[in-house]
Amino acid sequence: LFNDFVQVVESSETLSSDFCCHSSQNSWYHYVAVKLGDGFAVTVRDITLRKKTELELQAANHRLEVLAHLDGLTQIPNRRSFDLYVQQELPRHQRQKQTLSLILIDIDYFKLFNDTHGHQEGDDCLVQVAQAIANTVHRPTDLVARYGGEEFAVVLSHTDAAGAMAVAMTIQEAIATLAIPHPSSNVSDHVTLSLGVASLMPTSETQTELITQADQALYASKNRGRNQITLYDLDDLAMPAMTLAARE
Repeated sequence: LFNDFVQVVESSETLSSDFCCHSSQNSWYHYVAVKLGDGFAVTVRDITLRKKTELELQAANHRLEVLAHLDGLTQIPNRRSFDLYVQQELPRHQRQKQTLSLILIDIDYFKLFNDTHGHQEGDDCLVQVAQAIANTVHRPTDLVARYGGEEFAVVLSHTDAAGAMAVAMTIQEAIATLAIPHPSSNVSDHVTLSLGVASLMPTSETQTELITQADQALYASKNRGRNQITLYDLDDLAMPAMTLAARE
């Protein structure tokens, strides 16, 4: 603090700050230094109790902030996180003239799964599927989130349609590897997914289109029999195209 105290004398400005004495107790103090004649005076007081309370409150607020952005069941980001992330990534990709991709995912015949196995098994299924999807996406700039109910979303930054389709196929294969029994499904004896993929370079006119396109592609996958991936055709915005059936 010597140089700071010199500045107090030379500038006549008051210096005020907190500091911690690191020990087994980690005591905190607040000091105020003021110019006094040709020197200075320092007042120091113990603020350990107040500081520890502040730090505990900050930690609690941080935990609440984390929980507010996590889905309580699957422990992956929730819909709020997804919405905030897309709002952030669309203008960023527009500025950088980069392609942003989105995969929307639905567990096939999940209501029938719940009816057959019960809601506890249904929750376990959601957790397994969520973690399997999350484990296929490794870049810190991407996001896997629970979109709602049995739906999930994957946001892939700086990723074109081919890259997004590759990720979608990896996700589908990861769920197949889980081999979660689903005897009441109309497409397989195990849990399967329908996926809709959209990819675009955002502009001021298309910033709201990505979710709409991925949703339409997902609907096409479900309408065409489920257990498949559909890529939204950027050349024909009227209808999705390029359906890829699952490989059993």
